[in-house]
Amino acid sequence: MKLSSKSSPASADLTDSDFAQLSDEIKQWGRELGFQDVGISDTDLSHDEAHLLRWLDDSFHGDMDYMQRHGSKRSRPAELVPGTLRIISVRMDYWPGNAAPAARTLDDPLRAYLSRYALGRDYHKVLRNRLQKLANRIEARVGPFGYRAFTDSAPVLEKAIAQKAGLGWIGKHTNLIDRDGGSWFFLGELFTDLPLHVDPPAQPHCGTCTSCIDICPTRAIVGPWRLDARRCISYLTIELRGSIPEPLRKLIGNRIYGCDDCQLVCPWNRFARPGAGDDFQPRHELDSAALITLFGWDETQFLRNTEGSAIRRIGHISWLRNIAVALGNAPTDASVIAALQARRTHPSELVREHVMWALAQHDCS
Repeated sequence: MKLSSKSSPASADLTDSDFAQLSDEIKQWGRELGFQDVGISDTDLSHDEAHLLRWLDDSFHGDMDYMQRHGSKRSRPAELVPGTLRIISVRMDYWPGNAAPAARTLDDPLRAYLSRYALGRDYHKVLRNRLQKLANRIEARVGPFGYRAFTDSAPVLEKAIAQKAGLGWIGKHTNLIDRDGGSWFFLGELFTDLPLHVDPPAQPHCGTCTSCIDICPTRAIVGPWRLDARRCISYLTIELRGSIPEPLRKLIGNRIYGCDDCQLVCPWNRFARPGAGDDFQPRHELDSAALITLFGWDETQFLRNTEGSAIRRIGHISWLRNIAVALGNAPTDASVIAALQARRTHPSELVREHVMWALAQHDCS
């Protein structure tokens, strides 16, 4: 995404009243561009930085070394983009209203469950394009200004920023929740050097509810607002590139890309609305596809069927690894065993390891 090094000569003539009006206009423009909510925050994330450092000290980040590598840039926006004064935070709903019911797919051990956010187009591209359009509208209004757009693409504490901007509060599962829209949404940011008016932060409304903690299949939510990523199915099936720890494999069930259990059980998601348009609707019947069908994709098919999708970034090897685990958790059936046997001599040692584990679950070797 574009990093503008331009100064903001035109905005230098704007008064505080002008910036208040501009702030309101930005929110209106954002909604016109398809964002469900827009808020503005300052750059003070000191409280969240302390939480991040504790999380890293606990080694809850697992193999995600980049969480430490960027140092304080993640929690100090002006270090990441010098000159940043305000952050425009946006939200885009993605719940796929036309998808097969999530619970029905989870309850069928022969079908693959993929996190709802990954069923349609790659959200990075969708949000980046609209954030750029928003920046263009601001520039048309005030002239050249400094900005940089992000969508889960750099060391940014996007949930902490969104909470400060009033878009929702961070729930006990560490996802952002909006009381009127649930948690099925993506976040994006525009870092800017414009002294816009900030919004009041959102207040928490989880109360005594622990549904998300209680439902987690692998007990990755070790306490309120404490997520051990090393046990999280989303980490294990997406971020982890090596072997999935054996004690956790049975707990993964048929989840082959991410996990939504903590969101599916959240009471606030009864207010969630389907995402607008077709961008996030299911492709290639991935909302209820058979495990055996997906396991049969060769690399060419995988790349073709995941083109323009966030799924592609895990690669074909991790794809097969994940499905092998799910097939190991499936009911013993001749077709399941045959599918696994067909991959037992796969060139990847990682795939072979997980296939042999899966076969052992069916008393085959």
